[in-house]
Amino acid sequence: MNAQTLNLPTKPHAPLSVWQWWGRAMVVPYLLIFVIFVLYPVGYGLWLARHPQSYVDLMNDPIFFRSAANTFVFLVVAINIKMAVALGLSGFFVNTRWWVKWVAAIFILPWAVPSIPTILSVRFMLNPEWGIINSAIFRWTGLDGPNWLNDPTLALSLSMLMHVWKSLPFWTLILVAGRLAIPAEQYEAASVDGATTWQKFTFITWPSMRSLYLTSTILSMIWTLGDFNSVYLLTGGGPADMTHVLATLGIRYLRLDQVDLAMASIVVALPFVLPLVYFMMKRLSK
Repeated sequence: MNAQTLNLPTKPHAPLSVWQWWGRAMVVPYLLIFVIFVLYPVGYGLWLARHPQSYVDLMNDPIFFRSAANTFVFLVVAINIKMAVALGLSGFFVNTRWWVKWVAAIFILPWAVPSIPTILSVRFMLNPEWGIINSAIFRWTGLDGPNWLNDPTLALSLSMLMHVWKSLPFWTLILVAGRLAIPAEQYEAASVDGATTWQKFTFITWPSMRSLYLTSTILSMIWTLGDFNSVYLLTGGGPADMTHVLATLGIRYLRLDQVDLAMASIVVALPFVLPLVYFMMKRLSK
């Protein structure tokens, strides 16, 4: 039953105040920005990738399958190495010695500085003819150094190493915050009972940080799927387009003036992203 059935007077809606009008008016620019810079590009990209022939052509391109395999290797190898090292370093940086703070300040620099100059600097260092690394190898051994970026496996490995080096400080700081949230009394009680360092980690640190570690790993996978800089700035997808990942494959098609394939290569990355987003939101909802 409602107010009309009971013949009760309905309360009229109060007019909006001046501040309420201003509050709604201030939201409008943000909505326009969201529509113009988010909804429109995504919708236009999906519209360009609507033709089934685009996906047929994409599947017939061997570079696509190589890029998908590289992306899978990138996620499985680089992410797990990065998070495992970050977990170990987080135990080091919770040390209260004074010099650890200075080491932490230097350690965070790769994440703090821009990607373009740092990665391009590493690329110049790896130059086989005049790079500083091969020059040092020749000076110390009298032998010519390898052509670092001319071997697909080595070039992809260096791209993963660059990704780990660039983003490791961020995830280390996240895990340091997780360690600092563990009550110190638990470690003191374990020390009184004669627990070793490994036993403290196994029965105190890891159970307390497991949820944070897994959530950070999933979030890192989502971000890594869109990591464009580590591969494109270091190898450019070479040699012979053998080190492309899905994040850089679209640029290859754009340079070939194949816009439909570029959009299709982005759409086919959704099966990688959506499961990760689902598990991420499921964990955050607990």
